Amino acid sequence: MKRLFILSITLLFLCSANSLYAKKKRVDLIIRGGTIVTMDANWRIIKNGSVAIRKNKIVAVGTARSIARKYFSNRRIYARNKVVIPGLINTHTHIPMTIFRGIADDLDLNEWLTKYIFPAEARNVNERMVRIGTRLGLGELIRGGTTTYTDMYYFEDAVADETSKAGVRGVLGETLIDFPAPDNKTFDDGLKYAEKFIKKWKGNSLVIPAVAPHAPYTVSQDRLIAARALSDKYEVPLLAHLAEAPSEVEFIRKNKNMRPIEYVAKIGFLSKRLVAAHVVYANDKEIEMLKRIGVGVSHNPQSNMKLAAGVAPIPQMLKANLRLGLGTDGAASNNDLNLWEEMDTAAKLHKAFSKDPKVVSAKEAFQMATIGGARALHLEDKIGSIEAGKLADIVIVNFDSLHQTPFYNVYSQLVYTTKASDVHTTIINGKIVMRNRRLLTLNERLIKKQANVLARKVVKSLRTKN
Repeated sequence: MKRLFILSITLLFLCSANSLYAKKKRVDLIIRGGTIVTMDANWRIIKNGSVAIRKNKIVAVGTARSIARKYFSNRRIYARNKVVIPGLINTHTHIPMTIFRGIADDLDLNEWLTKYIFPAEARNVNERMVRIGTRLGLGELIRGGTTTYTDMYYFEDAVADETSKAGVRGVLGETLIDFPAPDNKTFDDGLKYAEKFIKKWKGNSLVIPAVAPHAPYTVSQDRLIAARALSDKYEVPLLAHLAEAPSEVEFIRKNKNMRPIEYVAKIGFLSKRLVAAHVVYANDKEIEMLKRIGVGVSHNPQSNMKLAAGVAPIPQMLKANLRLGLGTDGAASNNDLNLWEEMDTAAKLHKAFSKDPKVVSAKEAFQMATIGGARALHLEDKIGSIEAGKLADIVIVNFDSLHQTPFYNVYSQLVYTTKASDVHTTIINGKIVMRNRRLLTLNERLIKKQANVLARKVVKSLRTKN
C-alpha cells in the first residue's frame, strides 16, 4: 500500500512537471542571473536577469524569474556575480597587422607609413601572412569581448574565410589604393577583386562584405567615385580613412584647396553607407553634414594619440548625435585590439583636452562601444543591444575580483575598471566561442607559434636594404 502511494505521488509529480514544461517554450540557451546591461532605447539594467536564445537570435530578456516561467533549455550559463552586456563593436581595424605589432613606434604618421609599414607590407604581405595575422587578431578580439569588427586590408577574402571559421562577425572591406598592393598590382585589378569578393560573401550570416578605398590622399578622385559606385551597386558598406592627420589636411589643401571632408563631399564620395575612420579634423559645419548624410564615424583615440594625429571633436559629435563608434585601428599603431582601453581613453582624453570633467561620460563611452558602434555600421537593427529579435552577440564579464570590488555604478565600472581579462564568456550569433576564458573556435597555441615564426621573417626583411 505504501509503495502504491509513493508511485502515485511520483506519477502525479511527473505529470505536473510535464504539464509545466509543456507550457514553456524551448530555447537553445539561457543565460541566467547576473546584471544585464541591455543598451536598449530605455537604457534598461536588469538585476538578476536572464536572456533566452534560440538559434542565432535573442528570444526574450527579463528577470530570471520571468524568463524561467516562460522558457526552458537544457543548456544554461549561470552569470551570478557577473555582468551581461552586448558584444563590443570595433568599428575600425586592420586585423592582419597584428603581425606588425611593435615594429615601428614613436613616429609621425607619414614617416611611420612610408619608411616602415609600407616597406614591411611590400616584403611580407601574402595570403599566408594575412591568415596567420587574422587568426591572431580574432583570438584577441574574442578574448576581449569584441563580437563584431570592421576591417580593411589586402587578401580580404582570406580574412573573411578565417573570420567565418572562427565564428566572429565582421564588416570586411578589400583595400583599394593607387599604388601597387600586395594582392593587386593595379587599382582596376583591386576593383575587380573587390566586386568578386562582394558577390561571394554577400548574404553570409557573419561576414558583411565592403569596399574600402584607403583615403583621399592615397586614392585619386575618379577612383574614389568608382569605389563609391561599387558600394552603391551592391548596397554594401564603404570604408575609408578620412581627415585623420595634419599631413592629410595639408596634402588636400595643397592639391585641392579644400579641407578633406569638404573635398570628398564636393566630389560626391560621401554616402549613407560610408564608415569614416578617425575624422580628427572636422568643424561644426562638417559634423552637421556627416550627420545629415548618415555617415558613420569611427573614433580611434589611442591610435590618434600615439601617432600625434590630433584629438577628434567627439563632444561635438556626441552632441550632434552623429553615428559614432569606437575603433582600435591596427595593432601596428595601437598596439592592441582592446576596446576596453579605448573606452577608458576616450572618456579621459576628452575631459583633459576640453578641461571639462563632464564631457564623454562613462555611459557615453560604453554606448560608443556597443549600440553607437552598431549605428556607425548601420547595423543597429541587428546588433549593439540585448533585445528580443536581435542577433545573439553577448558577452559575460566577471565582476567578482579585487579590482572590481566594490561595485556601485555599472557604467563607471565597465569603462574605468574593467579589463579585457575580465571577459568570461563570448557568444556570437548564438554560438559560444569562448567560455571561462578558453577559446573554442581557435587553436591559441598554434596561432602563437605561427605568429612568432612569421615575426622573425618580418624583422629580417626590414634589415634588407631597398
